[in-house]
Amino acid sequence: MSPEKWTSSSDNPPANPTDLPAATAAKPTREQVIAGLRATSEGGADLVQLLTPEGQRVQHPEFDIDISPEQLRGLYRDMVLVRRADREGNALQRQGQLGIWVPLLGQEAAQIGAGRALKPQDMAFPSYREHGVAWTRGIDPTELLGIFRGTDHGSWDPASTGFHLYTIVIGNQCLNATGYAMGQRFDGKVGDPDGEATMVFFGDGATSQGDVHEAMVWSAVYDSPVVFFCQNNQWAISEPLERQTRVPLYQRASGYGFPGIRVDGNDVLASLAVSKWALEECRTGNGPVLIEAFTYRMDAHTTSDDPTRYRMSDEHEAWKLKDPIERLRVHLIREHAADQEFFDSIDAEADELAARFRDFCFSMPEPPPERMFSQVYAEETPQIAAQREDHLRYLAGFADETAGADAMAGGAH
Repeated sequence: MSPEKWTSSSDNPPANPTDLPAATAAKPTREQVIAGLRATSEGGADLVQLLTPEGQRVQHPEFDIDISPEQLRGLYRDMVLVRRADREGNALQRQGQLGIWVPLLGQEAAQIGAGRALKPQDMAFPSYREHGVAWTRGIDPTELLGIFRGTDHGSWDPASTGFHLYTIVIGNQCLNATGYAMGQRFDGKVGDPDGEATMVFFGDGATSQGDVHEAMVWSAVYDSPVVFFCQNNQWAISEPLERQTRVPLYQRASGYGFPGIRVDGNDVLASLAVSKWALEECRTGNGPVLIEAFTYRMDAHTTSDDPTRYRMSDEHEAWKLKDPIERLRVHLIREHAADQEFFDSIDAEADELAARFRDFCFSMPEPPPERMFSQVYAEETPQIAAQREDHLRYLAGFADETAGADAMAGGAH
């Protein structure tokens, strides 16, 4: 029986496995799936790595980078300050100052490497965890607080920063980025080293969303200059990667007809090198590209999550040994590219940032109720104006009732 004739799941499968379509010729066991996804604790034979967990510099035949000691120190500073802001955000939520916080602990190298690869004319589309990418685009960490305090949707200008507002809907930013990248191509801003490119960030769990699939289809068809940067942190909230896919995520790109690369997401040098290459491919007209940054979420999905309910502690402990900041710190020491005075100065700068971050949060003003109706559209519509007036009348009714109750209480005395 030929594969074409075997079309119904209710039919008996052919006795000869070679008659099956290749994709269904064999069903792997759960253990085989996990082994295929992870291959080794370092992410498999195809993993691009320039800095080992022990801080040793290694070469790669295709993706290598020349980088000065000053640039290395800058990357270290980026990661330390971003981590400190992230830890303060976590603490502020626990103190009741923020409604929620989305930690990036452990993913600093992936974000800083990719963010520093972007050029000023490029555009980045984040999800809701890209605090490190925001930092590289000139967004002060204090500007993130309004989102998680519930006072605004983001206070920066995407056009001037080249960094879109955070996207809460899982995977939706991939469609937004694809549309933007298509516009870059249609406007003739692609085709030379000075051209534009787009980079969109999402997690491994988002790859199960239709939005991501649609974005990759459209990007492939229109040769859109977009880099799909997937931070594979192994867990989509409480679902492990093996429940998302049978093959490594970077291999999915071949199904859409463009390159896919797996990089060590805890290696800031590799993340920088691969991202630079991918963005150059896109800006010169050879996009799109998929990057899978193989990393690990060291904290909860958000502060409303308890990862101890679904993750084993030994897995967590194993990934501690691959900490991206410590990896670069050891390399700097090994190469005599930084001394204790440098590390102390970065720690002091992190303390200053943390204090400023906390003070800003504590002093944030309460926004007026009409704020939620402002800047919904470039020009206010009659419907928005009517909704604002209805809402203000509704709130004023409570004030009238309270005033009346106070007057009655005073009269009783």
